[in-house]
Amino acid sequence: MKKIMFALVYTALLAGANPSFAQTADIAALRDGDMKKLVVHDTPVATSTVAFDLADNAGSATLEDWHGKYVLLNFWATWCAPCRKEMPQLNALQKEFGGDDFSVLTLATGRNSPEGIKRFFEEAGVDSLPRHQDPKQALASQMGVFGLPITVILDPEGREIARLRGDADWSSDSAKAIIKALIDSRADS
Repeated sequence: MKKIMFALVYTALLAGANPSFAQTADIAALRDGDMKKLVVHDTPVATSTVAFDLADNAGSATLEDWHGKYVLLNFWATWCAPCRKEMPQLNALQKEFGGDDFSVLTLATGRNSPEGIKRFFEEAGVDSLPRHQDPKQALASQMGVFGLPITVILDPEGREIARLRGDADWSSDSAKAIIKALIDSRADS
């Protein structure tokens, strides 16, 4: 009994000392179906500060510009068939959950023309996601993105807390529960 009590106290202290631990532990328990491919990190991982191009030649940005909220960062390309399947689901996530505490950030990496990206979004019915680009794959390379799609979840400090390689059903109950749990953790802190 003493060992169980010690383990509970230790876990509570650890979770209190490192809020990211509690958040990632919570979302790990919510993975089901395609979301089982979501690798939740034990410790948040630093991300890159490399700039990428904003849509419509509006300049450049870095991931630091999204600090203060959870970000579902999706690396994709116009030629990627699985990306075509999941982009409308990501669009729906942004419509449902996007706001002060959460954003879906899409980043076309590699050779994708702005016109091709616009056409892709129109054909897929995407109207709530950004058309940003990483044309030289600088950010993708620094973040270890090899193969598409790759989706990374960033915490409000801009650190990677989870990663999913390949496509997934972002309209699933599990995906929505994970996003909701992250948003709710912001309200609790």
